[in-house]
Amino acid sequence: MFIDPSKFSFVADLESDWQTIRDELVSLPSDAFDPWVQRQMHGDGWSVYGLFAMGKKIKRACQACPKTAEILSRIPGVSLAGFSRLAAKTHIKPHVGWAKSVYRLHLGLIVPDECGLRVGSETKNWVEGKCLVFDDTVEHEAWNRSDHPRSTLMLDFLRPGITDFSGDNVPDEVRAYVSRLELQ
Repeated sequence: MFIDPSKFSFVADLESDWQTIRDELVSLPSDAFDPWVQRQMHGDGWSVYGLFAMGKKIKRACQACPKTAEILSRIPGVSLAGFSRLAAKTHIKPHVGWAKSVYRLHLGLIVPDECGLRVGSETKNWVEGKCLVFDDTVEHEAWNRSDHPRSTLMLDFLRPGITDFSGDNVPDEVRAYVSRLELQ
């Protein structure tokens, strides 16, 4: 299910800073992105540039994107954050997320036509400079049917009333990927 982004005070700041965030995204070399480790969902078309993992900064990445890192540091309860790139003609198959402690947010940064996100029975399109917030534990899928990549800032943040991420059952492949990162 989608959640009204206006319920979260930090969304307005993210949306007002979206061009600054996008500028840091486009300054990254294309080979800085890693394929998302759960490839059974998407094949070869979904890649990420992580900034936060397991509630901690990814040092090298935050140094490369200092303004975005500073903006993210002001958001309470961030567990995961980074740039998400969906290649042209890519479909992330329907799946259910594993993190019950958080909501997921996507801030549209580069959004061609023919891109969409279905959560439960509801479908929305990303809009550059606007946030979508949803419950990642509800079945969802995403697609980019255009001829150009789609990029968002993706972040997970603690749900209201939840104080930590300890109850989440992190998949082994995600845990292995995070173990290779230099966290602060």
